[in-house]
Amino acid sequence: MLSCLSSRRAPGQAKAACSRAWLAPTCCSMSTSDSAARYSRGAIILHWLIALLIVGNFIGAWTSEDLPRDQKMIIMGYHKANGVLILLLTLVRIGWRFVYRPPALLATLKTWEATLARATHALFYLLMLAVPLAGLGLHSAFGKGKPVSMFGLFDFPALPVGSDKPTIGLYHELHEVTATAMLLLIGLHVAAALKHQFLDRDGTMARMLPFLR
Repeated sequence: MLSCLSSRRAPGQAKAACSRAWLAPTCCSMSTSDSAARYSRGAIILHWLIALLIVGNFIGAWTSEDLPRDQKMIIMGYHKANGVLILLLTLVRIGWRFVYRPPALLATLKTWEATLARATHALFYLLMLAVPLAGLGLHSAFGKGKPVSMFGLFDFPALPVGSDKPTIGLYHELHEVTATAMLLLIGLHVAAALKHQFLDRDGTMARMLPFLR
């Protein structure tokens, strides 16, 4: 970062270069070993931001079930806005993944571990799109085309779906099933990360944690 600021560039160009350097992959400044190769800072930020939003939405959905209607509606308003945000950030993350390719899987992984890792990542991306889309469909059908209020800042348009009971039931079922699958996948992902960190000690977790090396 200091080197890009000290380079002989115009102030605006230097600032832009530093921003790109900060978000770009960090593996080049580290060892070239598999365990040292890290995700880009942008990917790390998106990963944890989306993860926090997903966990927050699960907690909000669970805790609001037994609350009075007024309080539940407030929490579900944030739940819906967070869901749209997860959808948009996932699209950004997919685009980011094409621009900044993730590090290769560790060469020490067994064949079944590598296959499971690839399948898990693919399923995560699918569910990070499917869960909020199903939720948006449910909101659109139940609310008869009412947009989603994004924290009172602007409205996100509803999906063009019907508002009949079968449509509402379909999107409700899709949202429940995909959310349950997401929860199970999160459990598998966390268990695998802890295994790599404390049993295998192969540096896998350090690739996505900014404070680990």
